[in-house]
This record gives sequence, C-alpha cells and structure tokens, in this order.
Amino acid sequence: MKEDVTRFLAYLSVERGFSGNTLSAYLNDLSQLASFVEGDASEHGLIPSWANFSRQQMLSYLLNLNEKSYATTTKARKIAAAKSFFKFMVAEGKLTNNPTENVGSPNVGRSLPKPLSVNQVRRLLEQPAKLPKLEAKRDRAMLELLYASGMRVSELMSLNLGDVDSSGDFVRCLGKGNKERLIPIYRRAALAVEEYLKEARPHLARNDEEKALFLNRR
Repeated sequence: MKEDVTRFLAYLSVERGFSGNTLSAYLNDLSQLASFVEGDASEHGLIPSWANFSRQQMLSYLLNLNEKSYATTTKARKIAAAKSFFKFMVAEGKLTNNPTENVGSPNVGRSLPKPLSVNQVRRLLEQPAKLPKLEAKRDRAMLELLYASGMRVSELMSLNLGDVDSSGDFVRCLGKGNKERLIPIYRRAALAVEEYLKEARPHLARNDEEKALFLNRR
C-alpha cells in the first residue's frame, strides 16, 4: 500500500510538478487514509489492500474524519487527496472501481477578506517615498486612488487619461462586464494623481499618443 502512495507522489512531483509542501500534505493525508484502511481490515480479519476498500468504507472514513473535529477545509483537502489517489490507481490499472466515486466533499465557504488597519494603510502609503522620484509619484498616486475609490487593481491598471475628472471629484472605470462606474474620490487622491501627471508621467511616456494613465519606463 505504501508503495502505491509513493508511486502516486512521484507522479505528482514529476508529471504534475507539485511543490514540496503540497507533496508533504498529500503524504500526510494518504498515510492517514492507509492507517484507517489497515485498522479497518484488521477489525474484519482481512489483509489490508486498496482493492478491498469499498465505497462504504470510504464513507466510514469520512465519518472518522468528522469525529476528529477537523476544520472543514482540512476535511475537504483530505477527501480531495483520496479522490486524486484512487483516480490515479484506476488509471494505472491497479483498481477496477473507484471507492470515492460520487462521494461528496464538504462545502468550503470563502472567508471574508480582512481589511487593513489605519496604521497599515498609513505605512503602505509611505512606501513610495523609498523609490526613485518618478516611480514614487506614480505609485503614490496609484495607492491613493485605490484607497480612495476601492476599485480593483485590474480596474486601476486599465485607466486612461481623462478617466480621472479634471475637477478631482470622481474617477471613471470599467468593471466586470464592461460596466462603467463613476466613483467619488477625496481631494488628496486627486492631488496625488495631478502631481503624477505634471511631474512624472511626461518623463515616463514614450510618445504623445499613449493613453494609459499609469506607465512604467518601458
């Protein structure tokens, strides 16, 4: 049984290019599964074998995981490891039936993002001062605009000249589905963009036809 796990890990490493940390997680999860199979076989007087592991025993394994009070994400990972392993075993001709077929996994909800504290934002906005002058003004304008508007980074990078209102009251951006949004911004962010446009962007632009708002030296 351990030889099969070793072969599977070699496949993940060589064929799939999985990282060392991921392989360690698979090894841990599949070793736990193997121990369960061995213990279950011992209780019934059978020789431990992946071929003798049925769907019903897989459900027993899930129950065993529930009894250990693992976090939902941990249980989902262990089940995913088992599914990948048995799929590999069937593909290799080691098994004829996959005991994890039609076995569900727990729903893993998305955790809400943690907002930055005021001090963290302040330190973030201070970082551009460590860069060369042109990049500093550009990055400060980008960070101030992000903080003021709450737009996505992809939306920020797609801004063109004229998308920031000349009066400094709002920024125009295209979101998902090419839906245009007008987002109010505070004066400090508008001033940072204005300073970038006057003192940095002209030196970064390769030609007068460039429409992108934020540029690098290339």
